[in-house]
Amino acid sequence: MREMSELQLITGKGIEGDRYMIGRETGFYSHKPEEGRQVTLFEAEVLGDILRDYGISIEPHEHRRNVTVAGVPLNHLVGKRFKLGSAVLEATRLSLPCKHIEEITGKEIFNPLVHRSIPAANFRGSRDTPE
Repeated sequence: MREMSELQLITGKGIEGDRYMIGRETGFYSHKPEEGRQVTLFEAEVLGDILRDYGISIEPHEHRRNVTVAGVPLNHLVGKRFKLGSAVLEATRLSLPCKHIEEITGKEIFNPLVHRSIPAANFRGSRDTPE
């Protein structure tokens, strides 16, 4: 995972350059495509919650979600459309982490991360077609 100052969201496909962008899938779970999860969002505050509640320190890049936001209660957005920059997204459901995250991080963080992020469908991107 890498930090980026901005993302290009492609309508109906996901994030330009993401390993799970529809049509260019190369990620660990690419063999399990699912509509409505072109972008995943995570609350920055959860990192502190997990440290407080479970004594587990998680760095921002370890949660493996596309976008980290602060001050936005994501669970309240499920079923709603909202803007992320110039893109319009719809939060489709609460998210489950993958068990693979524990293999990658070496930390028992699956259960603490259950329902702590949301996947979203990409209805209108910041750019309409990949270059």
